Amino acid sequence: MKIGLIYTSTTPELIELVEREVRMALGEGVELLSLQDPSILADIRAAGYVEAAPAARLVSLYMQAVSAGCQALLNLCSSVGEVADSVQSLARYLGVPIVRVDEAMCRQAVRSGARIAVVATLPTTMAPTKATLYRVAREMGKRVTLLECLVEGAFGLDQDAFRARMAQHIGAVAEEAEVILFAQGSMAYCEAYIADVYQKPVLSSPRFGAAALRRALEERGSL
Repeated sequence: MKIGLIYTSTTPELIELVEREVRMALGEGVELLSLQDPSILADIRAAGYVEAAPAARLVSLYMQAVSAGCQALLNLCSSVGEVADSVQSLARYLGVPIVRVDEAMCRQAVRSGARIAVVATLPTTMAPTKATLYRVAREMGKRVTLLECLVEGAFGLDQDAFRARMAQHIGAVAEEAEVILFAQGSMAYCEAYIADVYQKPVLSSPRFGAAALRRALEERGSL
């Protein structure tokens, strides 16, 4: 089985974590094809939202993975989750599921509490993650309050400095929140640390995305 992992930008820590979670969900024998285009996220950050050109390049990555024989794709950037949503009819036609890494996480957050702290290092990830949370809450018949926590200056820091910056900023919303949600998969290595510091449930997307990928393959009849 061949799976496409679609990144807009990444770090060695994120690649390692995602590949580990996917192998745990699908087995060590799964073949992983990683495709990335950092210019997509760079253009989104410059514009402040997803414009047509970076969206088109992302769709091209999807089609490249399909052409390479991938049986399912995992979209690993929450900033472009709505692009993944927009091609679901095509995915069904092709018979190749395109799974968002963050949607199952957002559903779990809504199940876990009504006051959700949404933590991001990039404003371009904050807005689409909030939109997904509001959408899934509506679909689940729930009402949620979202607390924004933008960890400015954290993007690109080393792990120790990143953890310290995360803990400092999350402290401003942790007391009010029932659950803390990391909007970017690259934050996932801080999950246990922040949960220990604040004694609150903390959710990050890679493990949820891998589980959702398995469910999509089961529905397709591939597992």
